[in-house]
Amino acid sequence: MMMKYKQPRRAALRHGFLAAASIAALFAGSANAGEIEVLHWWTSGGEAKAATALKLSLQKSGHRWRDFAVAGGGGDSAMTVLKSRVVSGNAPSAAQIKGPSIQEWAREGVLANIDDVAKAEKWDELLPPVVSDIMKYKGNYVAVPVNVHRVNWLWTNPAVFAKAGAKVPTTWDEFFTAADALKKAGVVPVAHGGQNWQDFTTFEAVALGIGGADFYKKALVQLDQGSLKSPTMEKVLTTFKRIKDYTDKNAAGRDWNLATAMVIKGEAGMQIMGDWAKGEFLAAGKAPGKDFGCTPAPGTAKSYTFNIDSFAMFQLKDDSKIAAQKELAKQIMAPEFQSVFNLNKGSIPVRLGMPMDRFDDCAKTSAKDFVDTAKSGTLVPSIAHGMAVPSAAEGAIKDAVSQFWNTDKMTAQEAMDKIASAAKTK
Repeated sequence: MMMKYKQPRRAALRHGFLAAASIAALFAGSANAGEIEVLHWWTSGGEAKAATALKLSLQKSGHRWRDFAVAGGGGDSAMTVLKSRVVSGNAPSAAQIKGPSIQEWAREGVLANIDDVAKAEKWDELLPPVVSDIMKYKGNYVAVPVNVHRVNWLWTNPAVFAKAGAKVPTTWDEFFTAADALKKAGVVPVAHGGQNWQDFTTFEAVALGIGGADFYKKALVQLDQGSLKSPTMEKVLTTFKRIKDYTDKNAAGRDWNLATAMVIKGEAGMQIMGDWAKGEFLAAGKAPGKDFGCTPAPGTAKSYTFNIDSFAMFQLKDDSKIAAQKELAKQIMAPEFQSVFNLNKGSIPVRLGMPMDRFDDCAKTSAKDFVDTAKSGTLVPSIAHGMAVPSAAEGAIKDAVSQFWNTDKMTAQEAMDKIASAAKTK
């Protein structure tokens, strides 16, 4: 399952530290020698199994695992507790943090340098630069990546497509042709949940499919004003808004997994969503290639938007805890853990060159495309899932895109102006 949480801004960190200080006493206490405390919010289903795999890997090395799972709020609750722990001088050994938030925490001077582990294990050779750069602060590793989720997937129900006489689309023109056929067959063409991150997951897929990776990077990673106000962006927005006509009237506020369930049940033909959706199909006893299809979103076959879970390592004083922390970092990137964890999580290994014989066809396609796009320069971070830009700008842009999605009378030009303005948010 995908995690949604608001990433801490630098100013918010300090404010949050003070506001949450009263919570700190609840979590104070010393750890045993060789013990590592890990803050995460993987508390259900395959996520809990994945966390257990990490625990077992560490314990095999002779260290103790102290689970610090904070459920609720998609990570918001965990970040509140983490702030209180850090301000009290009682930081956990590691915490689940991702994307630009890693740098935001590093700027506070609280993360540990784990370059010695990274060099010994040759992480620079095992990770694409676009991934390793996110794990570093001023050139030093301060976090370790766990997995890769591909975001730009199109999930389809083959039986529904066959009934409608529709072809799985590879371009946006084909997408709308298929959507018309599905609509005529009496099913919802596009399963969607009207939440801003779901709106943006669709939006960034359209941007990548129409503009290509270079445009995507300029507009949605570099936040280049010229690209955000370009004719290409106008076409992206027009195409994006057109998709809404093929969603159902009950889409507003629907959770992503309920939208996936519509495809599973044959109530809808397709869904644009990251590969955490695969877990829903598998949990329902469905087989890839037979009961459901996974293809890159239209026009994005040669590109890849990624969402990466990672653990940031916090500065510690006790030598035994530091040793356990370094062992954890080593184990996270170890081949066996990368396999076991991602088989449970539904994602793929972040470590390049991993054997994929134990993974399903969707994962094998994802792994191949991950490697290929890393080489071609078309591996790009997902802004919808907190990987591309600072949290303030991300939130403002998401709101602008959803406002366009939900406002019938807003023009693409007006939306471009709003998005360009939002991109300047600090």
